[in-house]
Amino acid sequence: MTETAHLDTFARDNLPPREHWPDLIFALPELRYPARLNCVSQFLDRWIAEGHGHALCLVGEHESLTYRQFFERVNRIANVLVNRLGLRPGNRVLLRSGNTPALVAAYLAVIKAGGIVVATMPMLRARELAYPLNKARIALALCDHRLADEMERARPLAPGLERVVYWGSGAADSLEALAARESPAFTAVDTAADDICLIAFTSGTTGEPKGAMHFHRDMLAICDTYARHVVRAVPEDRFIGSAPLAFTFGLAIVLFPMRIGATGIVLELAGPDALAAAIARERATICFTAPTAYRAILRRIGQCDLSSLRRCISAGEALPRPTFEAWEAATGLKLLDGIGGTEMLHIYLSASEDQVRPGATGRPVPGFEARVVDDEGRELPPGTVGRLAVRGPIGCRYLADARQTAYVADGWNYPGDSYLMDEDGYFWYQARTDDMIVSSGYNIAGPEVEAALLGHPGVAECAVVGAPDPERGTIVKAYVVPAPAALPGPDLAQALQDFVKTEIAPYKYPRAIEFVEALPKTASGKVQRFALRRLAAAAAAVTVPA
Repeated sequence: MTETAHLDTFARDNLPPREHWPDLIFALPELRYPARLNCVSQFLDRWIAEGHGHALCLVGEHESLTYRQFFERVNRIANVLVNRLGLRPGNRVLLRSGNTPALVAAYLAVIKAGGIVVATMPMLRARELAYPLNKARIALALCDHRLADEMERARPLAPGLERVVYWGSGAADSLEALAARESPAFTAVDTAADDICLIAFTSGTTGEPKGAMHFHRDMLAICDTYARHVVRAVPEDRFIGSAPLAFTFGLAIVLFPMRIGATGIVLELAGPDALAAAIARERATICFTAPTAYRAILRRIGQCDLSSLRRCISAGEALPRPTFEAWEAATGLKLLDGIGGTEMLHIYLSASEDQVRPGATGRPVPGFEARVVDDEGRELPPGTVGRLAVRGPIGCRYLADARQTAYVADGWNYPGDSYLMDEDGYFWYQARTDDMIVSSGYNIAGPEVEAALLGHPGVAECAVVGAPDPERGTIVKAYVVPAPAALPGPDLAQALQDFVKTEIAPYKYPRAIEFVEALPKTASGKVQRFALRRLAAAAAAVTVPA
């Protein structure tokens, strides 16, 4: 690694041993970054130097900022961090807010000043906030004043937290008041390209959250691989999406446009209704959200003008083929499926619009390699289901966590998904490795059953898990949110079972169906299948581990 600019070396000191890292590949010319690099200089400073400061950079719900205005705001906050709050390069800073220009400015200011961002979901409670505060030894937090209650409750649970600075209150000690007294000029700290600038904590659906550490160069790499070769945006594009910035899928709304001098649109509340309305209002051209959101927007498609869209990216969970087909029929646009993860920062399997194969996730994004292997790590032939293994310019590096070796082996990242690769090199999602249901000797992929159920007009949302069964060991159980016009009950359950039998192999049909008002989800919008597995086990009077 290059000589660090960090005076506080806690993060670097707690990287996994080098032999437990995945192999890193920099095959594309655009990935050969200089040894010294502060990524914010590339996202902001370069546009000022190149005379692009007048262009629109960021659109919020209450303000819009040009590149020059946003550049100066970031610089003022960076000066506050260094001059007023004593930030030293390498210090970690917790951020707590919904998606607003204020959050984006604080995020980039921390990195520009040589700090390390730890962004958190606005819905987290005090105990959930205490975990990253303690794990990453964070002394400073910046927080939207509207979220102060849980932040203050977290203080006694995190004795290392020395100071919280709030923004948005207008108080004399608020971040904006402090920033107003600082210079709009700030020279980015001369960090190494492999200095850590982000610790992104996983959502913790399978145990304690893990802190994935990412370098300055990683922030550029997701732009120069996936965004450049798959999204193929231009400076005139206007990016929008629903993911919180603390969920690394949300970085697309900010970093992708700033890499090419385009415009990002950030929404504090980005449910399907608000997202569709904002697309129409702001004339967004590129959208990033989850399959469930696209499906919900379809029901409102006559109420909002979505004609400005030209690219729609789907990620966060598997894209069911019925959703793909319904969206294309309604809009004329192909959803670009993709799979990524916190450990890899963003998407590594996808396909550009001219290479989409409906039902397939896609192929390795240029700059990445992928293969399907058996439990021993041996590559499997096309047409065989196995574990997905990935490597590229970014890889998993957990903060002081023994689970590093569960994710990385023999130089490859193992995200925990089972896939099939066809003869043409397209990857077809089967399930999370713990979502594969074995019933009476048959392997049944839960997402395949979900996709079949979603093809029925009586289903709004659904999730499928394995439920303990005394005769078959495990049966397929579906939790279904019925469509508004559907009447939940035995007749609908029977109709769904019969429908699934006509869509996929009959042995895969859900032998149990439970109707629910909503599915349990993480703060980032993913269905918590582990919670449903517990419900299914409890209903069968069987205890299963988390």
